[in-house]
Amino acid sequence: MTKESPPLRVVFVGHVDHGKSTLIGRILHDTDSLPEGKIEMVKKACAAEGMEFEFAFVLDALLEEQKQNVTIDTTEIRFKTKRRKYIIIDAPGHKEFLKNMITGASRADAAVLVIAANEGVREQSRRHAYLLSMLGIKQLIVVVNKMDLVDFSEKKFGEIEKEYRKFLGELGLEARIFVPASAKNADNVASASKKMKWHRGPSVLEALDLLEPQSADVDLPLRFCVQDVYRFDDRRIIAGRIETGKLKVGDELVFSPANKTSKVQSIEEWGGNGESEAIAGDSIGMTLSEQIFVERGYVASHQTETPIEANRLHADVFWIVREPMRVGHLYDLRLATQEVKCEIVSINEVMDSSTLQATKDKREQLERNEVGRLTIQTRSPLVIDNHDRIPTLGRFVIVDDGQICGGGTIFGGVYTDRTVAKSKNIFWVEGKITARARAARTGHRGAVVWFTGLSGAGKSTIAQAVERELFVRGMQTYVLDGDNIRHGLNSNLGFSPEDRVENIRRVSEVAKLMADSGVVAITAFISPYRMDRRRAREIALEGNAEFVEVFVDAPLEVCEARDPKNLYKKARAGEIREFTGIDAPYEPPEDAEIVVHTDRQTVNESVATILEGLLPRLKAEQGNA
Repeated sequence: MTKESPPLRVVFVGHVDHGKSTLIGRILHDTDSLPEGKIEMVKKACAAEGMEFEFAFVLDALLEEQKQNVTIDTTEIRFKTKRRKYIIIDAPGHKEFLKNMITGASRADAAVLVIAANEGVREQSRRHAYLLSMLGIKQLIVVVNKMDLVDFSEKKFGEIEKEYRKFLGELGLEARIFVPASAKNADNVASASKKMKWHRGPSVLEALDLLEPQSADVDLPLRFCVQDVYRFDDRRIIAGRIETGKLKVGDELVFSPANKTSKVQSIEEWGGNGESEAIAGDSIGMTLSEQIFVERGYVASHQTETPIEANRLHADVFWIVREPMRVGHLYDLRLATQEVKCEIVSINEVMDSSTLQATKDKREQLERNEVGRLTIQTRSPLVIDNHDRIPTLGRFVIVDDGQICGGGTIFGGVYTDRTVAKSKNIFWVEGKITARARAARTGHRGAVVWFTGLSGAGKSTIAQAVERELFVRGMQTYVLDGDNIRHGLNSNLGFSPEDRVENIRRVSEVAKLMADSGVVAITAFISPYRMDRRRAREIALEGNAEFVEVFVDAPLEVCEARDPKNLYKKARAGEIREFTGIDAPYEPPEDAEIVVHTDRQTVNESVATILEGLLPRLKAEQGNA
């Protein structure tokens, strides 16, 4: 069955009181897109209030009506011409503009910028254009509205067009057409105005009909953003939206950031006919042939064209609130269905969005209406694309205390080829000796005991003491110490966020194998990010191993006072960069199985606390067959 062409999505923006709402109301009226009786109802309301009727009131009434129905996106208004259907994305201000345009909820094919003829180009006119350039929207129509207030002057129109074309050119944008109009009086909205015969171009609606749809998202690499996972009986249905590309039954997908693969067993489109293929724009559910751990925020792609996973990214950010963006402050970053904590590492360049004046001086904060070229670090891995490759996964919003404060686009990310990482001809080999048999021989289960905490908290000291206690009890045990691992297995890794993620992944896999062999593998790593520790837990659980997280808790000032390796001293002196606790974050566990406080517990007391919680979990009778 051939799918109907989707509506052309057009975002309308303009300075306050430049007539944007009036223009939208007039378009809806002139295309017979308003509910029957709506105009009469609004006119009666205006008469009762002693107010002059305006088409802007029609739009206000329509949006207020839509708010009563929670299933309708109040930012979207539909109409159609003889040529095609349209969706207007109404953006009352910067905040709504960012919310609609960057979160991926509404990707616009084009934009209409409204400028009042009597006021000319204003700061918001420039800022909206800058936002459009950031978001990669190339098709622009500029409507010079309220021409009746300048006596339909061709000269005034020409001056505004010349000034704004020059500004757009500095942004790398070019307007398809400038249309002189008076939305209030219907001049040049649906048809040519007799009052401006000097304008030989199209009306607003005719200009819209000349626009072209964006290049099909279906031709881009697959990006399926997971919104939720539902369980029905023994089936797990992964629900989400295909942002780009296409998907069919039998496709092998890789889910980032977990990097787990499985094949699509079925596609279950809501209200669909159980078709075997879905494309960009479809909201679907799918089942997998192999049940793997997937949750909201994961992104599925094909193995050959995967997105980027990063803890650190470069972006251009537009800031819109009075409180400045500050280096080191903790924010929420929302990208598609992902939400992670982040902080600004550095502001490398700043531009005023209305004057386009830039400065490359290092700054500690970004002021309202400035655009900053930033380095951002997230507390957990983020799945991204460069904006110029896949816009939906390359734009985000920054939220502080529940309020959208800015939005940005990502650049400079490095793609890697995952196809060489794992052969399809490699399979997990089940051993002949079961976990229960190993436990019967050793008298205990294999397990991963994961120590985490700041440098200097006492992880290695306590881990070795616990290992000694288990050893004298006849248990098979070994400590995987962070420094020791970096001497060999991970000697090729540094301390960048990406290398730290890989460091923990390798250790997790080794610990899982040791636990599978019946050993109690004790790890002693700072492992500062919850996401990495959660992934370590998932890896252990995949091998049916017991996983016990031990939080070795000590305040930063205590750890820094101990400083057994002089690392804090070097970090304070700037000799070590991205040192946890100083210029890199540590996320304490929220629900560790065992917690010891080494600022007020001795080593022996800490070991006793750990053994009290650990030994019951290692009893042989709990082993799996």
